[in-house]
Amino acid sequence: MAEMQDVVFIDGVRTPFGRAGEKGMYWNTRADDLVVKAMIALLERNPAVPKDRIDEVAIAATTQTGDQGLTLGRSTAILAGLPQTVPGYAIDRMCAGAMTSVTTVAGGIAFGAYDLAIAGGVEHMGHHPMGSGVDPNPRFVAEKLVNAEALNMGNTAEKIHDRFPQITKERADRFALGSQQKFAAAVAAGKIDPDLVPIAVKTAEGWGLASRDEAPRPETTMEGLANLKTPFRPHGRVTAGNSSGLNDGATVSLMASARAAKELGLTPKMRLVSYAFAGVEPEIMGIGPIPSTEKALKKAGLTIDDIGLFELNEAFAVQVLSLLDHYGIADDDPRVNKWGGAIAVGHPLASSGVRLMIQLARQFEEHPEVRYGLTAMCVGLGQGGSVIWENPHFTGRKK
Repeated sequence: MAEMQDVVFIDGVRTPFGRAGEKGMYWNTRADDLVVKAMIALLERNPAVPKDRIDEVAIAATTQTGDQGLTLGRSTAILAGLPQTVPGYAIDRMCAGAMTSVTTVAGGIAFGAYDLAIAGGVEHMGHHPMGSGVDPNPRFVAEKLVNAEALNMGNTAEKIHDRFPQITKERADRFALGSQQKFAAAVAAGKIDPDLVPIAVKTAEGWGLASRDEAPRPETTMEGLANLKTPFRPHGRVTAGNSSGLNDGATVSLMASARAAKELGLTPKMRLVSYAFAGVEPEIMGIGPIPSTEKALKKAGLTIDDIGLFELNEAFAVQVLSLLDHYGIADDDPRVNKWGGAIAVGHPLASSGVRLMIQLARQFEEHPEVRYGLTAMCVGLGQGGSVIWENPHFTGRKK
């Protein structure tokens, strides 16, 4: 009989996130190559891990075609030099793809089927714009299973503003400004670079090196945000400034059983406590992390007051603010997105879940007084995902 195992997050890396489109730094770079470069770097950072001991590779993408097709987990594992004995698969839960890669392999580890696994995600939104090539079943709209507006993420964000009028555009803009400022400060303090994998890129000027995220706008001001267009409805509240952008990028993580980590001398950065996914009305998909967090907390026997650090994906400012209001947490609470979020750094859909984990793991190192942290995100078509982690550095005392 398989024996249940504790699941630990050993390490994670990501590529710099680029702006999608012909002017973006990854326009001439394949999506699968972004994963491969990240995976190679992850393995190089962890030389004590025997490559033939990796039991699974799970890589997510929302649009699984072209350079994001061909069963990404398997094809990128081979391209990254893993033995052909290492299996792999692709996974899709839209924005929560990488998060689902992690929780899915974690289930295998907990059950005792795996010792080590690689989990991550990629999205090249320049090559594969959101919704490209899809053919939604007409019953979704014809039978009113889903409001047509639910297929446009910006419209769903406007509907959250409708439902919660206390979340004003000014609040959303101020939260967005904070994201830009916090991310810029984190970069300046050297907190982001250690987990970035530089990528060789080809441009019209020749070969170069992508070593920094392309999307952040540290020069952002409240005045500038106030004057941006509201593309989803006239006189709306959702703008390019208080939303995540269209981006390209990849993330990968190394997950293990606590037993295998000890055997190989690996130092866990986090322990997985619980996770949950939940469904909500697709028309207001941004509130999804509220019920998924409730479920994850209940499964862990915890309350929101036990969470000392939050990494919440900023698909839209209003979406994060709805969760904070639900729990009575201030917009500028220092526990929330300490180093900024997707409004600044970008949101390459299926890759973002592991970015949240990478940042939380780094913050755990700096905060031994914090025992538990949360990574959470909303998901297209009305879902939310939440993962609760325990800090292995926890002492109950500040440094």
